Amino acid sequence: MWMICKKEWQQFFSSLTGYIALAVFLLINGLLLFVFPDSNILDFGYASLGSFFSLAPWVLLFLVPTVTMRSLADEYKQGTFELLSTLPLKPSQIVWGKFFGALLIVVCALVPTIIYALSVQQLSITGGIDIGATTGSYIGLIFLGAVFTAVGICASSFTQNTVVAFIAGAFVCFLLYNGFDAISKLPVFNAGADYYIEMLGINFHYRSISRGVIDLRDLVYFISIIVFFLFITQRNLVRR
Repeated sequence: MWMICKKEWQQFFSSLTGYIALAVFLLINGLLLFVFPDSNILDFGYASLGSFFSLAPWVLLFLVPTVTMRSLADEYKQGTFELLSTLPLKPSQIVWGKFFGALLIVVCALVPTIIYALSVQQLSITGGIDIGATTGSYIGLIFLGAVFTAVGICASSFTQNTVVAFIAGAFVCFLLYNGFDAISKLPVFNAGADYYIEMLGINFHYRSISRGVIDLRDLVYFISIIVFFLFITQRNLVRR
């Protein structure tokens, strides 16, 4: 499984596309946090990374499918999946190897953003940032990236077209992140079902962890979604 993970890492950074994707991710978040007027914390006047943690999921929604779209689609297209199938690996090991390889890339994209937290802390005159909430938000981003990674790999397992894999992965990630929130706001669900519908979405549990409190229910939710999509991916590989 480590061999598959290492292969994913090397494949992503073997071309300029990988470096450009990470650079664009960091550039967009930096501009939103320090330059653009509607989300600029320098104009806001408070030592808070709230705007970053509310906007980063939307940027990840496009970054992660970019990372995962080639995971299995390229294997099908180039005919290397048959070679991969001959290795002494179970389908589950291939899937989890792909998952951890892509997730490692996503984590590497998030690590440099710690500079944002350090910068805001240094700019703060009194108090500084909320360490607990910031730590919880980063943990939430990692779990969010893990779910998006599982969805992206699952989408890539259905097709050999990387563009289709990207669009499908981004669309499903959008539905899971924001779709249930939108549905819960419909007037027909105002009688009390809106809360339970909202709980089905990623955003509800991401906001919960971002408060700095790690709830077991949130962890179970994220892990369940990851396992579910990776199980579907594994079944696709078995059928092939």
